[in-house]
Amino acid sequence: MGYSVVNVDEIEGAGPGGAVKFVRRRLEVEAFGINWFDIPPNADGREHDERDSGQEEVTVCVAGSGIYRIDGEEVEIRPGTFFRFDPETTRQPVAGPDGLTLIAIGAPRGSYEPRGPF
Repeated sequence: MGYSVVNVDEIEGAGPGGAVKFVRRRLEVEAFGINWFDIPPNADGREHDERDSGQEEVTVCVAGSGIYRIDGEEVEIRPGTFFRFDPETTRQPVAGPDGLTLIAIGAPRGSYEPRGPF
């Protein structure tokens, strides 16, 4: 089959409090990681970096609001906000009173080969 499809509601939550849904696994993606995160109101997400994996990561907020703690700095996050992180950057999402829903996409830095003028 040339495609795969899943609705996030069909993916069981994993990790602390069931906050992460492993989209990549369900879609059987092999080129990059992609996960869905539901962080409850006023809760801290996991602080981490991708130093060991070497992954560059992009995170987009799809619902809720809060802050991202990035190497000690606090940066506001709301729907439509995209963040790009170097592998060695320490980051931690913190949900506001309405919770925070994020999609994170990552791949090893340098693995993408741009095509065309874009």
